This record gives sequence, structure tokens and C-alpha cells, in this order.
Amino acid sequence: MQPRPFKQIDVFSDRPGNGNPVAVVLDAHDLSDRDMRRFAAWTNLSETTFLLPPTEAGRAAGADYRVRIFTPNGELSFAGHPTLGTCHAWLQTGQTSHQPNMVLQECALGMVRIRQGGDTLAFAAPPMVRSNPSPALVPLIASALGLRPQQMRAAQLLDNGPVWLGLLLDSAATVLSLEPDHARLKDLGQNVGVVHVGSGASDITQPGVVVRAFGAAMGNSEDPVTGTLNASLAEWLIAEGLAPPGYLVAQGEYLGRAGRVQIRQDDNHQIWVGGRCVTCIEGTVLL
Repeated sequence: MQPRPFKQIDVFSDRPGNGNPVAVVLDAHDLSDRDMRRFAAWTNLSETTFLLPPTEAGRAAGADYRVRIFTPNGELSFAGHPTLGTCHAWLQTGQTSHQPNMVLQECALGMVRIRQGGDTLAFAAPPMVRSNPSPALVPLIASALGLRPQQMRAAQLLDNGPVWLGLLLDSAATVLSLEPDHARLKDLGQNVGVVHVGSGASDITQPGVVVRAFGAAMGNSEDPVTGTLNASLAEWLIAEGLAPPGYLVAQGEYLGRAGRVQIRQDDNHQIWVGGRCVTCIEGTVLL
């Protein structure tokens, strides 16, 4: 074991304790897979990331760094808040990207663009495949959530790495009042994201969209603030005209957080998912 630089970043917040934390090991070049898995299990955060030099292929593609992302149970090909938190930690070390105001991250999914804008970072949402859920699945999920049929406006299966059942609900009050049967959701094996789009959602200075993420199938009953879910929800809702091309999400209130996720669709129809990050812990770890 040796001392390694370490940071813990709160993502989708500018105040410590309001967002979603990620642990970042800033020098992981000689760590084994076993080392990474063991440390991620020890931190017991939803994700822990490990910074590495780009691979040869990544370097040729212009990658600024490579990251590996672990939950306490295994490795992920991509995740939203770990991507932004890792980029924030990397920039804080004084590194500069190859392209002005754009960081290129290499991860198991491939190359991910991260745009810098003032005090905000935003990742380009990865490709998403959506489909109609099984007619038998939605009533089972609704029952586990305590939802009545008339409270649901639309449903889609959303796959951008993780697979979410996205449910558009009738009001913010419905979203915030849910008390799911997490054991039942785990048995059903389906991650669920619920969302309400308010009438003032186009005012991007105020949170007009409310989201909650139930990930019992992944071992996380409710995630405070979720980048990949918000990315896939945005691609679905904007494409169907159910949300404006730019809006601000509030997520985490039920858990006592105040996460804020900025959604933007650019002129090329690329969805960008962004927010602020704040460093809460920095120092070294023996690893």
C-alpha cells in the first residue's frame, strides 16, 4: 500500500451535502482490479472512481484521461455523476484539456465529452434506446410504488447503459409523496425513474422538473441525484415534446438533498446533462 491523492466530490450541488457524492482516487495506474473493487466496497458510496492515463487507443482519440467506475458490487461502463465528479477532481489538480473548454474522458463505454462552462460541467448524453415496456410490467411497478393508474401519464423503457423504466406522473406532489416497497421493486428487478414536468419548466432558472430514482435492482433503494437517468429521461421527453429543450431538474428532496441537474439540447440535438460540483474531502488514502 502507498499514499495516493484522494478527493470526495459532491455532484449536482454547490453546497456540500446537497448532491450525490463520489470518491475519486487520483492515481490508480498500478492498482489491480481486486484493489479497486475492495476500495469501492470499503467507501460504500454508490460509486468510486479511479483515474488512469489513457490507453493507447484513447490517447490517439485525444482522451485527456481514463476513468474506471466501481460500485460496491462491481464495475460500471459509464455513470453520470461519477463522470462529472471525476472531471472536477482532475481539473482541480491543475490539468488542462487538449481542447478549449472540452474534456474528453475515456471509460469502458468509450469516449465521453464533458463541456466546461463557468462553474458548471456537463456531459454529452450517451446514445439511448427506448421501447414500450411490457404491458404486464407497468401495473406491477405501479403497485410497488403505490401509484394509481390515473396518476401515470406515460411509460417507456430507457436504456443508455443502465435500463430504467421511466414513468411520467401527473404532479410533483405525486412524485414526492411516493413511499415505494423497495423489496418488491428489487424482486421485480427493474430500476424505476419517476418524473413530473411542470408548466413552467421552460424557465431554466427555476427547477420545473422533479425526478426520483429507485434503483433497488442495483442495490440502491433511492439515488439522491442521477445523471444517467436524467439523460435518458431528457432524450425521451424532449423527443416526444413532453418537455422543453432546456430545463432544470430538482432531485433528492425526499432524502433531504437539493440536487440540481441542468438539461440542454443543442442545435445538433445533442443532450447535455450538467451541474455544479464541490470538493468536500481531499487528502491521501493508503491503497
